[in-house]
Amino acid sequence: MNLLYPLGLLGLIGIPVLILIYILKNKYTEQVISSTYIWTLSEKFLKQRTPINKLVGIISLILQILVVLFVSVAVAHPVFAVPNAANEYCFVLDGSGSMNVNEGLQTRLEKGKGEIASIINGSLNGCSYTLIYVGTTTETVYYKMENKEQALKLLKDIEPAYLTGEYTDALSIAQNFFNESPWVKTYLITDKVVRSYENVEVKNVGSHVDNYAISDVEYALTDAKIKVTGNLMSYENEAAVTVGLYIDGDSRAAATARVVVPVYQKTPFEINADYTEFSNIKVAITNRDALALDNEVIIYSPEAETQYKALIVSDAPYFLQSALATKNNTETTVVSLKDYKSSVSGYDLYIFDGVTGAVMPRDGAVWFIDPKDSVSGSGFTFQGNVSLAEGQKLTYSSSSASALDLLRRNLLKNDIYVKEYTKCGLYRKFSTLLTHDGNPLLFAGTNSYGSRELVVAFDLHKSNLPVTADYTTLIGNMFSYTFPNAFEKTSYVCGETVRLNVPAKCNSIRVDSPMENVSYLGTGGDECELYLSEAGLYTVTMLAGGSERKFYIFAELPENERIPVVAEEAFSVRGEPSEAGKSGTYEDLLAWFILLAVLAAADWGVYCYEQYQLR
Repeated sequence: MNLLYPLGLLGLIGIPVLILIYILKNKYTEQVISSTYIWTLSEKFLKQRTPINKLVGIISLILQILVVLFVSVAVAHPVFAVPNAANEYCFVLDGSGSMNVNEGLQTRLEKGKGEIASIINGSLNGCSYTLIYVGTTTETVYYKMENKEQALKLLKDIEPAYLTGEYTDALSIAQNFFNESPWVKTYLITDKVVRSYENVEVKNVGSHVDNYAISDVEYALTDAKIKVTGNLMSYENEAAVTVGLYIDGDSRAAATARVVVPVYQKTPFEINADYTEFSNIKVAITNRDALALDNEVIIYSPEAETQYKALIVSDAPYFLQSALATKNNTETTVVSLKDYKSSVSGYDLYIFDGVTGAVMPRDGAVWFIDPKDSVSGSGFTFQGNVSLAEGQKLTYSSSSASALDLLRRNLLKNDIYVKEYTKCGLYRKFSTLLTHDGNPLLFAGTNSYGSRELVVAFDLHKSNLPVTADYTTLIGNMFSYTFPNAFEKTSYVCGETVRLNVPAKCNSIRVDSPMENVSYLGTGGDECELYLSEAGLYTVTMLAGGSERKFYIFAELPENERIPVVAEEAFSVRGEPSEAGKSGTYEDLLAWFILLAVLAAADWGVYCYEQYQLR
């Protein structure tokens, strides 16, 4: 026997205290009675050969001592070990995306948690419980826990996951546990069809329910219309599925399409609506089914969320204007060299073309085209002009820097020739895309005010760049580098990692997940990464330069988790099971309280008898 709270035995001090009270207490009570009563009572006692009343006090003392003894032991909480009376349980709970399917009034995950709770509640005291949850990661929630209430509470707190479940790590943990304790009872709770298993009891919580899914959604803007295409699936029966197109959060569908979808066969759909621009579009299945997570896709337009103002300081701005005209979210203003004033502010981008004595703006990004002198706060120094006898071809950098990857994206790399250029020295960390004879001619970086800076160290009019097929693409890449979209697209799949571009002067990047979990990403570099572990809509809030910008990312459920009853799996724990188990414990205090009640009742009976004898 073990005592959980040995200090409870301090209550035994009450036994000598009771004995001392018994010795010292006055055993007589003063009563006013008639002499006739005394004679009658004395005759009664004289007739008794066995004076039981002499034992009453001793019996009462013994009963009180027993009460103190049992109360003290009960407080100490005795635990009796019973060999081979308890089991060790190991539960492997599948938390993959398909466990979010509704089975009536609860999801499969909740149903699986109920199965585990039922086993725990029905087990004997002294059993231990291990729970392995295969969710976003494989996690051992608890190991050999004997406290039922705590085990049930931690089980209840488990949140759903949305990724594809991998049993490899869970199987390894379960196998190691079995190797240590061959008598362990292992349970796999899943909605997957598991036909190959050993030393494992499989509890399947899945059933055949209706489920439809939408995937591969794309859009195109043509002829004042938006065309949305994608694929539909039905996983249970052939069904007529209705798809609606919703623009900018409107609850009414801009257009719908009804498609007959054979079972387990991807079926294309197309929806057209009279819209030329949007902030976001949602494509959703209107049929009700058991899994809502795969019924819609939301696509956001990052450009629609942001408008830019650009100032071009140039006497020949045609090439720059025509290139920036392709950016629908940019308002361009042109100022001649003689009319430009350094006090001008309020623009997101300043472009200086052949300007002498330019002053570095503090409130926006800057491009220098054919600079004529050094500029305070920039990352380069003017070292003179270089004239060439004939046009010389520029060399593209082979560096794998992320900035250069962006600047040369989709370029055909046409040959670029120049007859003269500005020789520049770099004293800040800049990435160089084009060079001649080792001299940087197109480079990008950050100025001393934290804004992005791009330098084209030659006159556009004295090169063939503006007439090449790469010109518009290069200017577009320069604009994308200066004002990078937060991410390449807005619709992803759970389990993917999104690379986010960190804007200049970015103070914080807050991410609110679909399950309302809040996290913050690092802002120390040009890029950061966001791992999508939940299905639904993420909100990314960037605070840069005192202004707040919100972006949205939609994460779809993985395609192989949309199937209500998925493909066959195998889960086996190898080895020879043992019949021996762990020692159980008996710690039920009910018997102690029943015995205490009996002793207390007996002591009360003795007291009542004593009072009766005194009448």
